[in-house]
Amino acid sequence: MHTEKVIDYIVSWLKDYATKAKVNGFVIGISGGIDSAVTSTLCAKTGLDLLCIEMPIHQAASHVTRAQEHIALLKKRFSNVSDVRVDLTPVFEEFKTEVSLEGKQAIVDMALANTRARLRMTTLYYYAGLKGLLVAGTGNKVEDFGVGFYTKYGDGGVDLSPIADLLKSEVYEIGEYLKVPKSIIQAAPSDGLFGDARSDEDQIGATYPELEWAMKMKDQGKTAVDFTDRKKEVFNIFMSYNTRNQHKMNPIPVCEIPKILR
Repeated sequence: MHTEKVIDYIVSWLKDYATKAKVNGFVIGISGGIDSAVTSTLCAKTGLDLLCIEMPIHQAASHVTRAQEHIALLKKRFSNVSDVRVDLTPVFEEFKTEVSLEGKQAIVDMALANTRARLRMTTLYYYAGLKGLLVAGTGNKVEDFGVGFYTKYGDGGVDLSPIADLLKSEVYEIGEYLKVPKSIIQAAPSDGLFGDARSDEDQIGATYPELEWAMKMKDQGKTAVDFTDRKKEVFNIFMSYNTRNQHKMNPIPVCEIPKILR
C-alpha cells in the first residue's frame, strides 16, 4: 500500500465531502482504539474543525487512559482539534432502571452492550447538530463488510466512513505512519462495550489477520471444504458472522407496493 498517498487521498476526500455538505468539520468518538485514533487524525489533517468526544460507560481504565493520551496528542499537534468528555454512565444506569432485565444473562448483556453504543451515537449526533459537524465513522473493512462487528444504529450510525475500505492491517500501517501512540498500536483491539478488558478476538474467536485471510478466501470463491484444522475453523467463524450480519451490510428492506394495488 502507498501509505502516504492513501492518507492524502482520504484527507482530501474528507475535506471535499465536508465542504460540499457546507458543514464546519467532524465529530468523532474516541475509544482508545486504533480505528478511532487513525480516523480522528485523518479528520484533523483536513484543517476543518474536529470535536473529539470521550464517552465512558463503566469503561476499563486502560481504554480511558489511551483515549485521553490520544486526544492530548491530537490537540498538541493540531490547532483545529477540541474535545469534550460526556460521562454516559449515569444515563446508562438510569436506562437500566426503566427496562426489563429479565431473560438469559448473555442475551441481556448483549442487548445492554448495544445500548451503550446507541447512547454514544445519540451523543455524537447531538453535538454534530449543535456545531454543524458530520459524524465520522471508525469502522474498517473487516468489521463493516466482513463480519459485521458493530452495532446497528450505534457505532454503525454515521454520516461518512473514511477507513471502511481499509483492512485492519492497513489501518495499523497508517496508524504507524501517523505516529498514533504506541499504547494504542500495541493494545488488543476491543469494542469496549462490556466494561471489561475482553478483546475483539475473545468475542469473535479469531484474530483480525485470520479474518482478513478468510475474507480474501471468500472473495476467491472458496468454501469450508477447501480447508482443514484451524483454517477451516476460522473460515467457518467468518462465514457465520458474515451470513447472520448481512442485515447490517445491506440496505434496509423496503416493501414496494405493486402498481396494480395502487
